[in-house]
Amino acid sequence: MATEEGIVTKVYSSTAWVKCSKSAACESCSAKGFCDSVGGGGSDDDVEVEAINAAGAKVDDRVTISFETSSLLKVSFLVYMVPVLFLILGVVIGDKIAPIFNYDQSIFSMLVGFLFLLAAFFFVKAKGKELSKKDEYQPKIIRILK
Repeated sequence: MATEEGIVTKVYSSTAWVKCSKSAACESCSAKGFCDSVGGGGSDDDVEVEAINAAGAKVDDRVTISFETSSLLKVSFLVYMVPVLFLILGVVIGDKIAPIFNYDQSIFSMLVGFLFLLAAFFFVKAKGKELSKKDEYQPKIIRILK
């Protein structure tokens, strides 16, 4: 379970926005550029995340948030590997069916590969929306420190 500490900036009915300082682990993360755009405002050393307010935190409380690492691995696979697998599958299928349509195998496999890649982006987006509604894929406030 990955944990971070932060300060609650906004509270809603069941969730809260928590401002966290980026840790040393963020420097080696390939998604650190994405976190900057999600975090919005603030300094380069801060990121703001929406978390389930399981502990009943209030604005300006110092809290600990956690995220299941198994969920993080599943989401990472979905975002990084599924498009690559779709692309490879599209290229292989395009290569196999090109002779049926009397097309050049290289060009046809490339086109089908890109179509499958495009389909993968729509699949990942749809699956991401579905997963974002599940509690296990959202960070949770597990403890109020102050």
